[in-house]
Amino acid sequence: MAKAKVAGALICLVIVAMDVLAGILGIEAEVAQNKVQHLRLWIFECREPSHEAFKLGVAAAILLGLAHVITNLLGGCNCICTQEEFEKASPNRQLSMGCLIFAWIILAVGLSMLVIGTLSNSKSRASCGFTHHHFLSIGGILCFVHALFSVAFYVSTTAEESKH
Repeated sequence: MAKAKVAGALICLVIVAMDVLAGILGIEAEVAQNKVQHLRLWIFECREPSHEAFKLGVAAAILLGLAHVITNLLGGCNCICTQEEFEKASPNRQLSMGCLIFAWIILAVGLSMLVIGTLSNSKSRASCGFTHHHFLSIGGILCFVHALFSVAFYVSTTAEESKH
């Protein structure tokens, strides 16, 4: 039992570390993006792309995706298909399912923000268009939130499994 607790703590630490690093990289990508010169007119912006922001954004998106994959693979399958099953499920299982749903939503929004911000810094985007301000930093902040729900999902799922 002690080995399982140590392994669980280590898995949670890895998930949090990956998400926190992804968040930091997303915010650093925003900082790098803001260092390039740009001309802004209302909601339109002309600027050169930042290769540094592109690299940091790609790394952040990859780390967020990997953290999510690890969470889902090691957290196991937690399928509740109907409202009746949800109502009959234990509180741990209900919490686990709720955290899983929120983790997926946060992944979708955070990864989208990181990808949009990253693509706006690709070399082929040295043109004018709508502003993409703060997409990278918002994606980075959502990485931190993803860590909370991922760890809560993993802990509640493994707590439910250890009862059986």
